[in-house]
Amino acid sequence: MPLVKAGHVVEDSYLRLRDDVPLPSDVAVIIPAVRLLTEGTDLDRRTAPIGVLWPNNRDVSELRRYLNRLALVALDFPTFRDGRAYSQARRLRERYDFSGELRATGQVLRDQFLFLVRAGFNAFEVVKEADAAAFADAISRYGVFYQPAGDRRPTALMARAERARAVREERKLPVAETQG
Repeated sequence: MPLVKAGHVVEDSYLRLRDDVPLPSDVAVIIPAVRLLTEGTDLDRRTAPIGVLWPNNRDVSELRRYLNRLALVALDFPTFRDGRAYSQARRLRERYDFSGELRATGQVLRDQFLFLVRAGFNAFEVVKEADAAAFADAISRYGVFYQPAGDRRPTALMARAERARAVREERKLPVAETQG
């Protein structure tokens, strides 16, 4: 599946491993959740980036103690109708301050791109490369939002408050006299 970041199809630098495959030491990997939970302390010695494929039926609070070591969390959408990964993404970004790559994987549809970004996702495994153009269009279509979200963009209220503050500051500055 193509990987979309910042509106472009990019090469995936991570190798996805199953539970029974030995862990290479010098390659960025994505491992299953169960493997992370069972081998978590052994992973501290790794120098290459590590990511985890986290199912949407597990509580992300289980990831909390590993987040400082994870470069990537891939959240699964087993069907396009199952939105639990949205809630997981918001919790990871807003409650646990995860700043690494948050990847949407599984049944990721182009109609959901803007919502995924708003929830905090910044990488997307898409079905077809044509979806990359749709992604760029979706994220640039709207510039103002009323609700705060996992992407931490300023809300309309925050933007208004900032403009009002700037105007107040501008009024405090002395006006230069013009010479005629």
